[in-house]
Order: sequence, then structure tokens, then C-alpha cells
Amino acid sequence: MSEVWISAADGGDMIRADAIVILRMDRTGRLTVQLRDEAKVNVTLLEGSSGGGRPPADFHRRLVRLIAELADSSGARLVRAQHENGVWSWTSEDL
Repeated sequence: MSEVWISAADGGDMIRADAIVILRMDRTGRLTVQLRDEAKVNVTLLEGSSGGGRPPADFHRRLVRLIAELADSSGARLVRAQHENGVWSWTSEDL
């Protein structure tokens, strides 16, 4: 089984995917996760935007789908959001 890590909005923090218990996406496209711990820590994965740079409404579901697919692969993987030419996607790379 692989370890899947997700890059946070600031690019400095990485969150292990299996530590996430709740994903929240608000109307601006801000994506936050709540971690499985006693303090119920929240981490921002994406900053929101009221303009055209907002990710699609199902972007958090796409992340869950990618994590599930990567869980069956071998090795450690890093997932990050990418916004290029007006298109939002989740990309993964070896750690």
C-alpha cells in the first residue's frame, strides 16, 4: 500500500491523506481539510477566489478519487493542485 501526501496551499506543508477525516469546499473554492486528531486541526489545501480562477465544484471529489486510486499503487506519492491555462487538476508525483 502506498503513502499518499497532499501539498497544502502554501506549498510548505504536506498532509498525509489517511489523516484527513473531512474535506470542505466553500463557494469561493477554498478547500480545507480537518485532520484526525484530538485538536481537530484544519488545514487549507487551496485558497479560494471569487474570480475565474475558482476550481470546479467537484474538485474535492476528484481529490478523493485520486487518493483512492493511488492507495493501490506502490511507494510514496505527493498530490498537488494545479491551475494551468484555466484548467484545474490534481497531479501526483513520486516522493
